[in-house]
Amino acid sequence: MKKLLKEFKEFAMRGNVVDMAVGVVIGAAFGKVVTALIEIFLNPILEALPKLENGGTGIAGSLISFLAVVVEFLLTALVLFAIIKAMNAAKKVGKKPEAPAAPTTKKCPYCLSEIDIKATRCPHCTSVIEGK
Repeated sequence: MKKLLKEFKEFAMRGNVVDMAVGVVIGAAFGKVVTALIEIFLNPILEALPKLENGGTGIAGSLISFLAVVVEFLLTALVLFAIIKAMNAAKKVGKKPEAPAAPTTKKCPYCLSEIDIKATRCPHCTSVIEGK
């Protein structure tokens, strides 16, 4: 049982799981902000448009509801994109580019095969390779 709890703790504390949980919570909260924005500002504008039939019922009412949902989705996606782009840019600011790793292989001057950098004889053509 202790091993299971330990494994669960390691799983739950991984960076990706915690980041995802934070993202879900922030996304839900931001969704409420966008919904309020739509209901307070956009719906009155859409409802003020000329009605298509019988005082705005039927097609016009459905169209207004659909447009409100589409605009809510687009605004949410746009702001989340901007937030993620800013976070990725902030991660890159403090990082220095990694130095390239030292080579571990070289080419045999006789058969042009890849061989270990410390090799003194080519395993493919058996030529003796002078140290360079």
